[in-house]
Amino acid sequence: MSRPAPAPVAGGRYAPPAPSRELTVVSADGARLHVEVHGPENAPPVVLSHGWTCSTAFWAAQIRDLAADHRVIAYDQRGHGRSPASSACTTHALADDLEAVLAETLAPGEKALIVGHSMGGMTVMAAATRPRFREHAAAVLLCSTGSSRLVAQARVVPMRAGRVRTWLTGRILGSRAPLGPVTPVARSILKYATMGAGSAPHMVEAAARIVHACPRAVRHAWAGVLAALDLDHGVRELHAPTEVVHGASDRLTPPVHARALVAALPRCVGLTELTGVGHMSPIEAPDLVIARIRELVTTYVTAQIKEGA
Repeated sequence: MSRPAPAPVAGGRYAPPAPSRELTVVSADGARLHVEVHGPENAPPVVLSHGWTCSTAFWAAQIRDLAADHRVIAYDQRGHGRSPASSACTTHALADDLEAVLAETLAPGEKALIVGHSMGGMTVMAAATRPRFREHAAAVLLCSTGSSRLVAQARVVPMRAGRVRTWLTGRILGSRAPLGPVTPVARSILKYATMGAGSAPHMVEAAARIVHACPRAVRHAWAGVLAALDLDHGVRELHAPTEVVHGASDRLTPPVHARALVAALPRCVGLTELTGVGHMSPIEAPDLVIARIRELVTTYVTAQIKEGA
């Protein structure tokens, strides 16, 4: 008998807030996506796209702050959270899903800030050439992500780079083994792999509960997609003003990825490298990510609304 998935933390900053409304969005291939909308309907919109093995709960700290004066749209990637699993696990499907969410939650021509963490950032890169994405993306914030060579450049396995490390990393990330309950050992492993050494226990607990809730078949399927990822062309086609945030202690997508993104983006408007922060930057440095979102909304979303008034 399988164990029930752990629930998100029940209290504090990382407890998922209740949305103003929920809806189900149907993607191009019929996949059903759970979508949440938080905050005032007439406020400037922010769209949040989470990463591999996560869910809308990952953005709890950002949603709690931003929903006071922003319309925050968060959705579960297919197979994650409350979105059912799908046999189509491709970057093309991720782009379809983002476009479907934008079409359902934004008015024609309405501009939003689009924020992607890890696989959510890769979703943005995959959608960069899509007409609906370009219609709605006023600006982009990429957090802790990369466009290619993820397994080869990951530093989860503590050994020199090379074929052996790449093979071991691929086996670990793509494992079909269940993660099991959130125990002290499990928290230590997750913290080492995905977070900075100084991450507070309540941050580790929140991240562990989210990751351990992801079904292992979904985790395995998307790990294969990430292992073969090549979205370098998408980065070069991402013409919206884009800021990059990255943890200096990120073992899953080390800073080399951030530097490559900055070099390839047509309109990079900033790079912030966070000392002591790992891969889970929105959980480890919530205030910094919130500040960057607010600045980008003010500069690129609100400004366009005023110009169009």
